[in-house]
Amino acid sequence: MGILLVYDVTDESSFNNIRNWIRNIEQHASDNVNKILVGNKADMDESKRAVPTSKGQALADEYGIKFFETSAKTNLNVEEVFFSIARDIKQRLADTDSSKAEPAGIKINQQDQATAGQVAQKSACCG
Repeated sequence: MGILLVYDVTDESSFNNIRNWIRNIEQHASDNVNKILVGNKADMDESKRAVPTSKGQALADEYGIKFFETSAKTNLNVEEVFFSIARDIKQRLADTDSSKAEPAGIKINQQDQATAGQVAQKSACCG
């Protein structure tokens, strides 16, 4: 239902793998799966950062997905990421259900052709 694409902001190779992961998702997951790009280890010193925030945001924008930077160590934005993807999935499912839903109600005095013919035959034989 949802996929978190997580890379390490101190490891550029993990960031570079995101495009491969997205290709795999496009090949193997359902078309409308929700995705969020997450740069983890945002608590690390700037001198250790290999992927700037702007680069992560630009990649997320390219694919039209949300972007967060998190820190599992300090709990920065961790809940926000999970709540965000849960809300997005819930909204997608609600939108899908409402577009498929037929108006609720009972149809009275509507017979299809086959049923109407059977009723006519039965009443003719016994009347």
